Amino acid sequence: MDLIGKIEALFLRRGGLAYCVHGLEHREPVTALQHALQCAQLAEWAHADISLVAAALLHDLGQLIDAAPEQALQDDEHERRALTLLATGFGAEVLEPIRLHVQAKRYLVSTEAGYEQALSPASRHSLTLQGGRMNAEERLLFLAQPHASAALQLRRWDDLAKHPGKRTPPLAYYMSLLDELLRETRTPPRLLIA
Repeated sequence: MDLIGKIEALFLRRGGLAYCVHGLEHREPVTALQHALQCAQLAEWAHADISLVAAALLHDLGQLIDAAPEQALQDDEHERRALTLLATGFGAEVLEPIRLHVQAKRYLVSTEAGYEQALSPASRHSLTLQGGRMNAEERLLFLAQPHASAALQLRRWDDLAKHPGKRTPPLAYYMSLLDELLRETRTPPRLLIA
């Protein structure tokens, strides 16, 4: 099975599960798939590059890996869990915002008044498990990373992508987008000879 097929299979197998953190007491009002589709749609509406739209779609894919179809989603280091799979086809423009989106939340909580209070209860709960607020050194190290600004954009879409019943393009639409991105990544640039 190719990479796109594997991604689609994960969403179809486990994407219908409630998007929650450590049990139903920290449940979001959408499923994992609804959250992913809404996040990707927000990235598109912001006219983000196709790689950042892909990152928005795939940022929580790690929650869907390595578990039975009915097993609850796992938040523990989910931002890293899918990177090995995704690295077989995608580059840093997709992988790094995914890897950094949890750090982006920690950064925003540390630097933006009111950000933490605006998070959903489940997201506030996971924040404590993810290390809480960043200290000054952690903030500097985060900002020094090449894809920190993309991760901050992704984080904001992540926070907004939790509306039950919101209409989005179907999963097949985004699978085509991922396929297009993979083709672009694999096609070497043409040299123009004058």
